Amino acid sequence: MFLILTLALLPLGLIALIASLQAIRSADLEKEALLRVAVTQSARKLTADLQSDRTALQLTVNAFAHNEVDSGMCRRLGFFLTANEDSDGRFYIYDRNGRRLCGSAQPEPAGLAPDQRFGREPVLLLPQSRQLLSRVRSDDGRMVALSYYSRAHLESVADPATAIQNRQLVLHQGTRQLVVSRPGALLPGRSSSLSARLDPADIILTMTVREPPATVARLLSLFLPLVMWFAAAAIGWFVVNRLLIRPLVILRRVVAAYQPGEVLEPMQRVRTPAQEIIALGDTFREISEDVATHEAEMAEGLETQRKLTREVHHRVKNNLQIISSLISLHARSAHEPEAVEAYSSIQRRVDALSVVHRNHFAELEENRGVGVRSLISELSASLRGTAPAAARRFAIQIESDNLNISQDVAVPIAFLITELVELAMMLAPQGSMHIAVQEDAEGTNRAQLIMRSRGLVESEAMSAYLNDRYGRVLTGLSRQLRAPLVHDGEAGSYAIAITVLP
Repeated sequence: MFLILTLALLPLGLIALIASLQAIRSADLEKEALLRVAVTQSARKLTADLQSDRTALQLTVNAFAHNEVDSGMCRRLGFFLTANEDSDGRFYIYDRNGRRLCGSAQPEPAGLAPDQRFGREPVLLLPQSRQLLSRVRSDDGRMVALSYYSRAHLESVADPATAIQNRQLVLHQGTRQLVVSRPGALLPGRSSSLSARLDPADIILTMTVREPPATVARLLSLFLPLVMWFAAAAIGWFVVNRLLIRPLVILRRVVAAYQPGEVLEPMQRVRTPAQEIIALGDTFREISEDVATHEAEMAEGLETQRKLTREVHHRVKNNLQIISSLISLHARSAHEPEAVEAYSSIQRRVDALSVVHRNHFAELEENRGVGVRSLISELSASLRGTAPAAARRFAIQIESDNLNISQDVAVPIAFLITELVELAMMLAPQGSMHIAVQEDAEGTNRAQLIMRSRGLVESEAMSAYLNDRYGRVLTGLSRQLRAPLVHDGEAGSYAIAITVLP
């Protein structure tokens, strides 16, 4: 979200940045124009001052050359020159023999040798004495006038009318350089310079202006658009996060922790002015109320169904017990041994079905299915109780893991055990039966039911019983269990795979 807001506000930030850079560029151009005007004005003022003094010197030196000098000419020249410059100004007039004809009372500044007084340069910089020399020769070249200008006078003349702070004026003549401004006028730092030529043209006046320091306020004004862009994105993200994203995150956590049957109250923890989120929270609350109502109705319906199922199983068990009692009464009234044996056989199968319903009814509360061990134990006791008189001593040994099976598996297993135990009792009345149920080690919800007895060893009598009735019944039961029934004739065992509950 922060990235999206940043990208969305990026064009506005770029526009503000371009406008700020344009304003800075305009200010720089204006400052450069002001500096150009100032250096041009200073150069013109300095040139005008030098030219006026040179004109006066030219007139005076020509008068000396033509012997037209009166007694007050030097005084008038000195008065004119000192009126245009400070009290430190000096002038001197020499002939070819080096004789001073006129001049100031102060000694001549150092820097110009006597043999260089008639040089060709009209203006000469003297950096060692911090003076500017203006030289004027007479028309016939026999006389020369020298006027010296101090640094302070040059600074006062070249001072521009515009108020430019932190400036420095420097005169250049070839390799010579004279700093006109007083020491310390230019502070260290980044600066910009512009130059203008004087008359004569070999003198260049350079004005250097220090750039404003990079203060925090200046940097802030430069980067203000970027700061505003980032601040706008951050404030937008903060507002969206506080008022939208954070309430949605809390709402998602509340919904994720929802358990069926609870009534959600997300708006008790969410505080937001967004009416859409409030409406969404109310919708979740209404949905949770509907789910809780449906859960209660389903639980009530399930409890009703459980009670009805308990009643059905109870009645089926009672009916089977009644049928078993009726079969027992008929068996007692029968006189033929075949009829008694037939009633007993029927009763054993009815008891097997009754045992399944009884065990299923006992495990109904926890819905774990039918316990294999209890089913086989109760079924074995019932089979031994209804066994023929010759097989009263028939023993049944049980070895079973603690497993549970569904009713659909328990019914065919009960009938399968009943058929095989009855068959073993008829073939070996004094024998025994070993019944084992072992879970597969691979954990595939499968177990192996193995029944072993001496009476199940392959023989002609057993083949006759199998062909007569038992074979068809055993095959049908194996099909209900959806597994092959394996008979080992030599060991006298039957084995079949059954499905157990996890």
